[in-house]
Amino acid sequence: MTQVINHHSALIYAMVLMSASDGEMSDAEMQTIGEVVRKFPVFHDFDHARLAVVAEECGQIMSESEGLPTVLGLIAEALSPPLRETAYAAAVEVATADEILRQEELRILELMRDYFEIDRLRAGAIEHSARVRHRVV
Repeated sequence: MTQVINHHSALIYAMVLMSASDGEMSDAEMQTIGEVVRKFPVFHDFDHARLAVVAEECGQIMSESEGLPTVLGLIAEALSPPLRETAYAAAVEVATADEILRQEELRILELMRDYFEIDRLRAGAIEHSARVRHRVV
């Protein structure tokens, strides 16, 4: 891979990939991406005006013939192991935003666990935490 992205782009790519995984980027998912960028401490020095540009870059790469493995590889390359967990957590936030986890989203989460080298126990804890946060009475 010749392209290199920074950690902010990698985290955004993970969320965009999750949002686009079912072929539809819902309003709830888009809103969640914005919230994650505003609230996660790792984005404290990110220029929020660049969010749409970075998301579009990811979309362009994903539209290529080997887009999915390329994006996953770029994310994994750009992030340290702790930030790979953060990327996974951000992706799970997006996946649970519309309260419906589709098969395509589950498959992307599985691929992310593999590419990011996140063990099942840690992934399960991240997923459980997101489910608890998004629960409604």
